[in-house]
Amino acid sequence: MSAEPVNVRDYERLAEERLDPGAFGYFAGGAGDEYTVRENLAAFERWHLRPRVLADVGSVTTTTTVLGKDVSMPVLVAPTALQRLAHADGDAATARAAAAAGTVFCLSTVASASPAEISEAAPGGRHWFQLYWSRDRGFTEGLLARVVDAGFDALVLTVDFPAAGRRERDIRTAFRLPADLPLPNVSKHLGTGDFHAALGEIVDPRLTWRDLEWLRSVCELPLLLKGILTSEDALLAVEHGAAGIVVSNHGGRQLDGVQASLDALPEVVEAVGGRAEILIDGGVRRGTDVVKALALGARAVLVGRPVLWGLAVAGEDGVRRVLELLGTEVALALQLLGCASPAGVGRSHVGPAG
Repeated sequence: MSAEPVNVRDYERLAEERLDPGAFGYFAGGAGDEYTVRENLAAFERWHLRPRVLADVGSVTTTTTVLGKDVSMPVLVAPTALQRLAHADGDAATARAAAAAGTVFCLSTVASASPAEISEAAPGGRHWFQLYWSRDRGFTEGLLARVVDAGFDALVLTVDFPAAGRRERDIRTAFRLPADLPLPNVSKHLGTGDFHAALGEIVDPRLTWRDLEWLRSVCELPLLLKGILTSEDALLAVEHGAAGIVVSNHGGRQLDGVQASLDALPEVVEAVGGRAEILIDGGVRRGTDVVKALALGARAVLVGRPVLWGLAVAGEDGVRRVLELLGTEVALALQLLGCASPAGVGRSHVGPAG
């Protein structure tokens, strides 16, 4: 057996061996019975690919555009919290690897690096900021100003987090944050006590669609709403000026029992009708998964856990390798599907399995 991991699942197995059980459980786990975690993975098996033959695929590119700017592949780095629990270099290492891969890095609010530190660590990179909207509106406004000053390209507002889901792996391991872990983007440290209760305090559960007017008035960056699973909310997102929608169930970490992100994707795509770009996260482990999401209407996917496994195994080099693996798999999937680029993938390239 090769000592070098050859796919994302190899990295996951190695990460589990290397991480503290509490940290691995935090990254890998979901809410409740983890039904939705499993469904995110299983959903990709419910679609098969429909390749076309005798197509000119002598030259294949994975390059596409997201929000009007080029990326090297339709795979972006999702916002994931507490990356320093995976590796001491944390978010900075991930940002450098994403920049080297030519794709977007999205910084979590619950990160151990500020927007300015990410821009300094990866000055040539393309960066987005994921926002948990604090109850302290003044702090949120100041944070957004720092995001803009750091040259970030877009704002990703997580909308499926009025409270933290019940994540039982964390309860079983008595998961606590290290007392010295910096959290520069939250209005107060989460502390080392009841982690889930503290996590809920960083968001304002009273937010409504009307509050987006204030958000857009204090931050002119393109706005994406992350955590939408229904046509009704997709329509409201477009009506309130969202440039993009991330079809997401928070990696199965919030409301257990909701449908897989991939299963929700066609409904959202149909409702939006091209008026905003549609991205998706949840369950992507292979280049073929990426291509299936494109065929069902996504512009690109975001990957979270695969990046964390690479980070845990080998820091920046591990993240870079995971992104390289996914990019290589996407390129091969496109070629075998009969598509010279992501733009050539359409609904006719997938069908229901079984």
